[in-house]
Amino acid sequence: DLLRREIDRAFNGGTAGRTAPRAAFLPGRAARAYPMINLHEDADAFYVEALAPGVDPDSLDVTVAHNTLTVSGEKKALAGDIQPEAFHRRERATGRFVRTIDLPSEVDSEQIKADYRNGLLLMTLPKTEKAKPRKIDVLVG
Repeated sequence: DLLRREIDRAFNGGTAGRTAPRAAFLPGRAARAYPMINLHEDADAFYVEALAPGVDPDSLDVTVAHNTLTVSGEKKALAGDIQPEAFHRRERATGRFVRTIDLPSEVDSEQIKADYRNGLLLMTLPKTEKAKPRKIDVLVG
């Protein structure tokens, strides 16, 4: 994991310790940063919110292996006969994307729930029993 983080840091332009500017999804440029993700937890589960407006819900694919979450999908181009030369500005890119993040501990892959609403992919990833915190009774003698 340490080697992987160091390699990621090197490929991200050495932005360790400072915040890099957020880039929109562009195939080949900042593709690993899409969709932007919030990850939080409680005692029983991890909760992931992935910001993915304009994504075709049928193209979304969520997989978990060990403690790695992968979200992939596709933002399709606008329907219609718009010629490329008709655009004055085109900032919303289209195409396939894949985002992989490491989870802090293992999850129960049989119980994962995912819901796509209003451009947000909301996932609940229940922790395995061994990953949940355990209360240890202390004997006083």
